This record gives sequence, structure tokens and C-alpha cells, in this order.
Amino acid sequence: MLNMKAMIFAAGMGTRLRPLTDTIPKALVEVAGKTLLERAILHLASQGVTYIVINVHHHADQIIRFVQNHGYFGLNIFFSDESNELLETGGGLLKAEKHLIGKEPFVVINSDVISNINIPDMMEAHKKNKALVTLAVRNRPQSSRQLLFDENRHLCGKTDRNKGLVQISLEKPNLSEFAFSGIQIVSPEWFSKQKYSGKFSIIDAYLELCKTNKIIAFLHDDDYWFDVGSIEKIEEAEKFFSNGKR
Repeated sequence: MLNMKAMIFAAGMGTRLRPLTDTIPKALVEVAGKTLLERAILHLASQGVTYIVINVHHHADQIIRFVQNHGYFGLNIFFSDESNELLETGGGLLKAEKHLIGKEPFVVINSDVISNINIPDMMEAHKKNKALVTLAVRNRPQSSRQLLFDENRHLCGKTDRNKGLVQISLEKPNLSEFAFSGIQIVSPEWFSKQKYSGKFSIIDAYLELCKTNKIIAFLHDDDYWFDVGSIEKIEEAEKFFSNGKR
């Protein structure tokens, strides 16, 4: 599928990457010679995305200048300015509504995620399932935070071992745990169906919406995937890409 729209979450403070992020935004941290933002943009473009909105807050001017200096990577790229207040993932997506509203589902990805996930395959599954949201997930039992899905891979709840939290939105038997990959496909109806405003977590909105809407898991264990939100994770990704991976 060509001419898809996407949003890149790039507004975060990157506190786990300090001192790197004291002077630059997390999205401009480099892994194997390329910034996280460039990696995200190039992967989206290779999958058929031609229109991208990037939210900005921490060192926003640097992100805007970086994109401009790269000729917008030959794409239609716009910015959603959260300089006055960091709105978290849900609030950030809601603020960017004017860029993403339309008839077709769009991709949303965290800037600190690196993966070769096949977006067209994920989009096809999203449409086949007639889902409101499709969440890329992996078997990562080591992650303290897990999402809970029923046998049809419908979202039903979440757990957070570090907080001793179990939240169930839909009571179903035999729930399975998968870790969210920070990559999702959202149908534009999300904007009118979700009830939150201001600053909020997109996962909280999904846990409310899953009671009456299809929010589906897309398992992608065969892809490579890195959450480079810490110095240790950057080193792990650097080692992977130093072996000739792209």
C-alpha cells in the first residue's frame, strides 16, 4: 500500500538517555551513524509512507532544523508543536488530529524504536480485522509491562510487575501476555470514539476503548526490534548494526 500517513512520537524528554539528551532531543541520538529520527523516517518511507507528522517538545528547534536540512527526506513532513506542554502519547496523537484525519488508517511509531517490521502486512491485518487499532507486539517475557489479549488477540488488559498492577478491561479466559512494540495502526475513528483530553497515555485510552471496539495484536517476533531508550540498549543496537544489518 502506498501513500500512507504516519506519526512519529519525538517529543519525549529522553531522561533515561541523559547526559546525551541534556543537549539534544532523544530523536537525534545516533545509533550506528544514523539518528533515531532518520531511521524511523527512512523505514516508514520504504514501507510506502509519504506523509509524516512529528510531535516535538524537548529541543524542538533541533528536530525541525534537522528535517529541514535533509530536505524533508523528499516527503510531506509536518510538525505538531508541544513546546508549551508535553502531552504524552494519547494527548500527542489527539493534538495532531488535523494532520491525520481522513478515511484511511495511519501508522504511529515511537522515535526510540528501531525495527524492520512490515507495515503493509500490518495494515492488511488491520483492515482484514476491521480493527480500530492494531498494536505490534512481541513475546518479551523479560519486560515488566505486558498487554493482555484473549485467544482472538483482542486487547483485554495490562500488567505492570514493577507496580504490582493488573488491570482487566474485559474478563476473558486464558489471557496471553505480549509486550507492546511502540508501533501501531490507528483508524481515524479513534479521534471521535476516545473520551480523553489534554495529557494522557494512549494505552489508557485503548484499555477503555477495547470494551466496545476491536483493538488487535499483530505479532512480529520474526522481525528485529530495539527499544533504544537507554544507553545499554543503544550499545546492544550498535553491536547488531555493526554486523552489517540495516
